[in-house]
Order: sequence, then C-alpha cells, then structure tokens
Amino acid sequence: MSIVAGVDSSTQSCKIVVCDADTGEVLRTGRASHPNGTAVPAGAWLSAYREASADPSLLAEVEAMAVGGQQHGMVALDESGEPVRDALLWNDNRSASDAVDLMIELGGAEAWVEAVGSVPVAAMTVSKIRWLARNEPDNAARTAQVVLPHDWLTWQLGGRSFGPVTDRGDASGTCYFDATTNLYRDDIVELAFGRQLELPRVAEPQELVGETPEGIGLAAGTGDNMAAGLGLGLTHGSAVVSLGTSGTAFAQSARQTRDPSGVVAGFADATGAFLPLVCTLNGARNLAGTAKLLGVDFAEFARLALSAPAGAEGVSFIPYLEGERTPPLPYAKGEMVGLDLDNFTPANIARAAIEGILWSLAYGLRTLAEYAGALDRVILTGGAAQSTAVQQIAPAVLGLPVTVTAVEESVAIGAARQAAWALGGTLPDWPVPQQRELEPTEADVKAAEEIHQRYHGIVTAHYTRI
Repeated sequence: MSIVAGVDSSTQSCKIVVCDADTGEVLRTGRASHPNGTAVPAGAWLSAYREASADPSLLAEVEAMAVGGQQHGMVALDESGEPVRDALLWNDNRSASDAVDLMIELGGAEAWVEAVGSVPVAAMTVSKIRWLARNEPDNAARTAQVVLPHDWLTWQLGGRSFGPVTDRGDASGTCYFDATTNLYRDDIVELAFGRQLELPRVAEPQELVGETPEGIGLAAGTGDNMAAGLGLGLTHGSAVVSLGTSGTAFAQSARQTRDPSGVVAGFADATGAFLPLVCTLNGARNLAGTAKLLGVDFAEFARLALSAPAGAEGVSFIPYLEGERTPPLPYAKGEMVGLDLDNFTPANIARAAIEGILWSLAYGLRTLAEYAGALDRVILTGGAAQSTAVQQIAPAVLGLPVTVTAVEESVAIGAARQAAWALGGTLPDWPVPQQRELEPTEADVKAAEEIHQRYHGIVTAHYTRI
C-alpha cells in the first residue's frame, strides 16, 4: 500500500491528512493553529506544520505530499529568500483602493477579464503588490520575488533545495497570470509594482517538484479552493458551496470564464481545466457573532433558526460584517432590515443570519451559472456546513438539491489526492463520503426566489456596485 499526505495551510490552521493512495481512506491526521490577523509572519505556517506533524508516526511511510494553501496572499521575499514583511492575507482589505486604481489603469474591467479572466479586488495579489509599492517603498525596494502562501510552504518543506514553485490553479488567483496561455503577464506586474519581480515556476498539475529532507516527494500543490475541488470529486454541472471563515462557490469549466462584473473570478483548477469561483468574506464568524448576541450556544442557535419559517418573517440580515468581496463592497456594513414588533424575535434573527450568508452565495451561484453553464446540484461543505440548521435551510435559499459531504477536510484530502496523482502517474478515483441528500420542495424553491428578490432589492437600493 502506498501512502500519501495532504496539507491544508488555511487562514486559521494547518491540517494534515495521511491517506491510502489507492482508496483515499484517511489513516491519520494532525492539526495546529495559525495566528489570528490579516497579516502574519510566513514563518508561522512552517511552525504550525511542524507542530501538526510533531508525532513521528504521522508521516511514517508517506511517499508523497502536497500543500493546499489559502489563495492570494502576498509573501514578499528579498534576494536571499527571506520575507521582507509579514505576509498580507487574502482577507486583508487595505489594498481596496489599489484594486480600483489598477482596474482603471489597465483600461477597465473588460480589459482585465480579457487579460487574465478576473477583475482585481483587494484580495488578489496584484492589488497587494501595488499597495506595497505605494505605501512601503523601503520594503518594496528590498523585494526581489513574490510567492503565494502554498508556494512558500512547499519551498520550506523541501528545505529550499529547489526554487519556489507554484501551479496554474493558485497562480490564476494573482491576477497577473493568464491561465489560457499558462504565462505570467509581466506587463501587469510592472504596472502594479513599477518593475519586474521574480515569480515562482509554474509546475504541471501531476509533477513531483522535489522532496523533503526525509525523502518524501513533494507535488506542486495548489490553492485551497482548487484542492477542495479535487477532494470533493467536483464534476461538470455541480457547484461546491463551502462555508468556513469565508464563503466560496465554484464549478468546473472546460474554458476560461470572463465576467466583467467581477462577481465570478476566472480561476484555473488543479487538473488543467478551469474553476470559475465566487468568494464572499462573511461566513462562519457571522453565525458565531449572532449566537453570541443572542446569548446562546451553537446547538440552541440552530434550534432557534429551525423554529422560524423560511424567509424569517421578512427579517433580512445583510451579512457584510467584514465588508464584502462579492459583490465588491469592501467598505459595506452589516444591516438588519425589515424588523417590526411581530417579527423581532430571536428565532427570526437566528434564521436570518443563516439565510443572509447563504443568500450572498446564492447570488454568486446565479452569476456563476451564466458563465459555467447550468448547475443541477450543490455540494455543501466547510465547517459551518456541519450545522444541521445550515444544512436544512440551504435548499430554501439556494433552490437546488444539496449534497452534504461527510468530508470536512476536503482541502487536505484534495492535496493528498494530488500527491497520489504525482506519485502514481494517474489521478486516482477516490469516493466522496456523503452525509445526507436534501431535495428542495416546491415551497423551498418558492422561498429561495422570494429571499433572493428581497435581499437583492435591499442591497441594490443601498449600494451602486451591484
């Protein structure tokens, strides 16, 4: 039996799964936390990996490994490969105005989607390197190369015995890589930073790029959403909706998508195809905040939410507690709308909190379908998706059949599947355990349309960029 490992180096933690390369069966796991914040030392990711893998039995007999990492972050390195500052993470919004400036300077949204398939937003690396050049000229002058979080960790795991390497999936989230030609856009790098930067080599999806000092082969790795697609066995016609710290919705496409509205990012996947994706900033933390406001634990929060009717009797929770990426409203605030003396109840507030974050993803799914083709099913995953309330409410907001996966660590499992591919030469067909299947009723479909129209109307009335 061949054994492989996958590493999920996410915003909040480092998770390691060790799997049977043939069947995907999870044999062992390890975990350690990352520091909080939207700018963190890159070294913290390596420290967390070492803590998560401290038990020597965890990686025993592992032959290959891959890293699935949080997308977009900017790791700026000097000529010796040392970080010049803390890495800016995807959820750091300080570069919002830089994204707007860059969009204008290249010629508008249409010019960007023609160039790289996506419109720049604060999350993307191109906006962050402009922020660095504009705000920290001394650090910018010291910067020789920029890599992504998964690139950096893979490089460290290999003992820096080879140069930084990325893959086309994660590279497509920088907004200076064209996934149709598989080439960096040097003109965009220069536009953003004022000069050229050294960038990681783009490896093939199934390539072994090196090995650890212990002799474990290292695959190229990929971005977290691309790894999740591998871990969940994503196929054409289905969409993944993942609810964690953020929310994402993505599908598989055979061609590059080009959405000038900026709602759909035209990413590549980890197999050679494309992964059009919608990302929202507001996910599980909204639910935790609402539970805290109501003074209840998560079990009681779920009970309250399920005791309220679909639509929460007209209560709408606009979920932008941390600004928003989709639609691009970085300075938006959360709002509770539609309250009166009759519907102002803990149950309706709890349900509206869940409906709000699901609506923002339903809004994205509608646009996603325009570019990726009709969607007939949603695969629901992520930490917040383990809530029974989220699961049961989802069909009444998304309006589609929902498959709840039992795979909680889909990113790490997807990375392990990529490692197995690199080790064996073919992408293994691993089964995806399912927790439950939820078919929307006629009432659910009707509720989903009413909720969409209500939320869309409120947001359209308050903001001009939707």
